[in-house]
Amino acid sequence: MEVKDIIPTGKFTKAQLDLLKLFSREMPEENWIEIKTLISKYFAEKASDEMDKLFEENGWGEEKIEEWSKEHMRTPYK
Repeated sequence: MEVKDIIPTGKFTKAQLDLLKLFSREMPEENWIEIKTLISKYFAEKASDEMDKLFEENGWGEEKIEEWSKEHMRTPYK
């Protein structure tokens, strides 16, 4: 895989360059696991905040979650 396959412009973003600098040195596996966990928690928190915002903006509550739990959105097989 080439850079152009990952990034259409062929240029790295500032975030990507910062991460490349960070990971240019050897580090213990435990550190890498901890960093991945932190990044995962960050994005999970962002997603949760957005869902909270959607629920608040639309006046949704437990009944909406219950409604979603009963939906069947699978493609029917013939």
